[in-house]
Amino acid sequence: MLDARRAFHSPHVAAAAEALAGAGGTGLRRFVHAWVAAGLLLPALAAAAPSARADDASLQQAFVRAAERYRVPQDVLLAVSYLESRWDGYGGAPSVAGGYGPMHLTEPAGRAAGGPPPTLPQAARLTGLAPRELRESAAANVQGGAAVLADLQRRLDLPTSADPADWYGAVAAYSAARDERSARSFADEVYDVLRTGARRTTDDGDRMVLPPHRGLRPHAEQLALLGLAKAAAGRAECPAELACEWIPAPYKEFRGAGGEPDYGNHDLARRPLDMRVRYIVIHDTEGGYAGSVQAVQNPEFVSWQYTIRSRDGHVAQHVPLKAVAWHAGNWHVNSQSIGIEHEARLVSPDTWFTEAMYRSSAKLVRWLAGRYDVPLDRQHIIGHDNVPAGTPGAVSGMHTDPGPYWDWAHYFELLGAPFKAQGGPRSGAVTILPDYASHRPRYTSCHSGGDTCPAHGSGAVRLRSAPDPDAPLVKDVGLHSGEGRSSSGVNDTGARASTGQQFAVAGRKGAWTAIWYLGQKAWFHNPKDRPVAVPATGRVVTPRPGLEKVRVYGRVLPEPAAFPEGIKVVEQTPLPYTLKAGQRYVLGDRVPSEHYHATEFSGPTQRRVVRGRTVYYEIQFGHRIAYVKAADVVVSPAGTAPRAGA
Repeated sequence: MLDARRAFHSPHVAAAAEALAGAGGTGLRRFVHAWVAAGLLLPALAAAAPSARADDASLQQAFVRAAERYRVPQDVLLAVSYLESRWDGYGGAPSVAGGYGPMHLTEPAGRAAGGPPPTLPQAARLTGLAPRELRESAAANVQGGAAVLADLQRRLDLPTSADPADWYGAVAAYSAARDERSARSFADEVYDVLRTGARRTTDDGDRMVLPPHRGLRPHAEQLALLGLAKAAAGRAECPAELACEWIPAPYKEFRGAGGEPDYGNHDLARRPLDMRVRYIVIHDTEGGYAGSVQAVQNPEFVSWQYTIRSRDGHVAQHVPLKAVAWHAGNWHVNSQSIGIEHEARLVSPDTWFTEAMYRSSAKLVRWLAGRYDVPLDRQHIIGHDNVPAGTPGAVSGMHTDPGPYWDWAHYFELLGAPFKAQGGPRSGAVTILPDYASHRPRYTSCHSGGDTCPAHGSGAVRLRSAPDPDAPLVKDVGLHSGEGRSSSGVNDTGARASTGQQFAVAGRKGAWTAIWYLGQKAWFHNPKDRPVAVPATGRVVTPRPGLEKVRVYGRVLPEPAAFPEGIKVVEQTPLPYTLKAGQRYVLGDRVPSEHYHATEFSGPTQRRVVRGRTVYYEIQFGHRIAYVKAADVVVSPAGTAPRAGA
């Protein structure tokens, strides 16, 4: 039997005794873990000790202790965790990759097919903590991540330095990427976080701070120590720092169900030479990455330019940027946009909307916006749920992704274009900007009709018909005909304003603000101590004098006379809304009328852009953008809003 007196000379036990002296129950747990590390106690017995999370003062302190114990620079540990989870624990629920907690420790069961090797069993072996505790306790999870990171540093034969620059190789290895480019992308993002710093309040209410390390230059040459394969160069059109691959969507003919000739699943074009790229549309797949990538290779399916994987932000391109993908449900938007699908289900944001995916997407969108001169604002970077229907009959069938849980504020911070207040307290326009984490409106029908969705941060603000919390929601006549009304359903966009969108102010009363929305006043609670909108400047449109109302459209079609012989005229049909005299809507863009004629699988002579003389203005009309004819409206500065009480 081991001499107990010699045991107390073990550095592991000495460290545990020191921890025990100043940390109560938490110290006891760490004391037991040190005995496991010293070989004096079986891991099974350690599982009976108090939880590492139960008595923690804060998650920030858990990072301090884990960094000290495993000799990992605290800020490296914080930065890795921020990229993996933004320090959230998600209530112990796994991500799509089967990862748990702030350090996203993965286990074999439930992780995505083809995913990285599991790290949770490794963490359990290194720490002596039970897998269940590593899954459910944020503090234990941080310990596990620190142990794994330290073990990776040791395996690379690198020193346990206090300098964050010396940990690039271990950070890259933590990604569990199978190719050098993906590992580099992960490590570069971590070091970007280190350079800029970060602070936020987690889903458990912990206030976290990572100070900036400006000018930090990591030893990126350590990447070679991993011995990873170099990804083959391909046709993917991506920024150099992103891990991208080319998985082409087909452009081919086939026979339809009735034997008639058809083709799919996109159209050839020469953008931007023949048409401007005006929009970038953010989608989610409502399914897994593998199935989505398989579907886009079917000529009888629809298409989009890119798919971004949730677990690591990996990007696959399918349709050349110069071509027109079939993704938006509106032919005009298709012809002038790039579609990006994100592996996710909108009702499960914690499972799917990962920081790695947000960051890859933002990096891609920033690059695309620079290439095609797309403004970084919510009039041009839009969700699928902001795309208007082209005709009245299509309104009710328009898609609602990425939904109210997509964090537009964080996304635009990553784009380098954060939303900010502009103008004074009586500004005539507002930008919707709730605090995502604390703004938690009740949503229903996430999994079945009428059920209440789990409480969660949201970037969407609910709109009512009067300044009263019990007033009915405003009605979207296109979505809800007859006596039907807007609801709290997670997919009902009829009474919803989303972060970054700008609206003209229609009135103020107490803590309530009214905006013009779908042809009516729409009220939202906007108290000074918890505002959900900030002042905005800009230009607005209102009906030209003498017009009681003007029509609203979902596409910018040329006048009939502009269509040449041999090309069928596409008739313009107004949507079931009107913009009435006295109402004002924020102007997003001036859009010339055009229509891309491409209805057959054929050579370039059969594809033609029809351009007209009619000019339209894009406006923020409801949750979706819309268009009005420039000849029907006048443009003016947003100015000041009506006084309180209006």
